[in-house]
Amino acid sequence: MKPVKYTLIIGGLALALGLSVIASLAFGAKTIPFQEVIDGLFNPSVSSFNALVIQERIPRTVFALIAGASLGVSGILMQSLTRNPVADPSILGVNSGAALAVVIGLAFFHINSATQYIVLAIAGAGLSAFFVYAIASLGRGGATPIKLTLAGATTSTAITSMINLILLPRVQSLTSFRFWQVGSVSGATWDSIMTVLPVVIIAFVIAIAVSPSLNAMALGDEMATGLGVKVNRTRAISAIAGVLLCGSVTALAGPIAFVGLMVPHAMRLLFGSNVKILVPLSAMGGAILLVLSDVIGRVLANPGEIEVGIITAFIGAPIFIIIAIKTKVKAL
Repeated sequence: MKPVKYTLIIGGLALALGLSVIASLAFGAKTIPFQEVIDGLFNPSVSSFNALVIQERIPRTVFALIAGASLGVSGILMQSLTRNPVADPSILGVNSGAALAVVIGLAFFHINSATQYIVLAIAGAGLSAFFVYAIASLGRGGATPIKLTLAGATTSTAITSMINLILLPRVQSLTSFRFWQVGSVSGATWDSIMTVLPVVIIAFVIAIAVSPSLNAMALGDEMATGLGVKVNRTRAISAIAGVLLCGSVTALAGPIAFVGLMVPHAMRLLFGSNVKILVPLSAMGGAILLVLSDVIGRVLANPGEIEVGIITAFIGAPIFIIIAIKTKVKAL
């Protein structure tokens, strides 16, 4: 891609990100003019009702940015890790493992704090991913992309059955889980954001660090080994980063579909297969998609709202089908 074209697309993404943030602060049960949004952001001394509404919406917007970016980067890691262009964080059982841990917490320990959700979700996601990786490592060839995909799908199905087994006799836990499972950023607070932020930052750093090795692995395991890449270690580290990103966000927002699937795929079609470039771009794209989905949910159901997980499914499914039909999937 030519540098000028590349710069224009990056600028367009940055502009879209800024506009989506403004829209998130402007739209809701009460619509606030854009000029007042700008004033409320850059002049915190203003004490009008609209300014207070803007201040209340800021944590939700910040968490939507963090969650979208995390899911986007988690998606590109999983797609590169498995060399599967239609993979998402659930490929290693991350979402299902996090969900099972949250269900156990709700059913048996009555968890109710952000920290408890995050710890349990990351632990569940990590154990599930480790289990999938261990199964895929059995036999000849080690944890190949195909074996990882099959092991992940099988494990996710088994975990879903366990979740239903735990929840069916427990009506109260089933109700809480259903609300969490829809996927929403409406409950974000500064405390929950500060709890999840260190985990996300660490995982982002890991993702950037392993990007060159993932580029080499796209050539094949044997070629990557010849270039000095420790393939199994890179897969393990990449999986850990993906688990931290997806697990921590899923703990607070619930499982949000299609962000980790569609955004990395779209970025790859625009910019090619260089993971070093795709990691930050997938973060931007995921943040834009999730914030705009949250805005759409508030506008369509005003003065109520439609949870962001429902909107991303409605947006992501048809768009991804169109991309799959009209565009030849590029090799990773």
